[in-house]
Amino acid sequence: MLSIQARTRVPALVSATIVAAFLGGEPARAEPPIRSPEDAACRNEARAKVFSAPNPNGLELEDIGRQIYFACMARTTQATARPPNHPHRQR
Repeated sequence: MLSIQARTRVPALVSATIVAAFLGGEPARAEPPIRSPEDAACRNEARAKVFSAPNPNGLELEDIGRQIYFACMARTTQATARPPNHPHRQR
C-alpha cells in the first residue's frame, strides 16, 4: 500500500506528464526578426486584434493573426507606394 505522500505524488506526476505532452508536442515557433517600422506596427496590431476579430470560419488564432498582419502590411505598403500629390505638373 502506498503512503499518503506517495499517493499525492502519483496524480501530480501523471498530470505533469500530460501537460508536458501537450506543451512539448508542438515545437515553439520563433518569430522572424522585425524588418521595418511598418512590420513592427502590423505585428502589434495583429496581437491586439487577434482575440476580438470575427471568426465565422472557425480559424485558429495563428491564422487570424496572419490575416490581420497581411492586411495591415498591404495597407501600409499601398500608402507608402502612392505617388506624391503635386498640384502642378511640369511640362
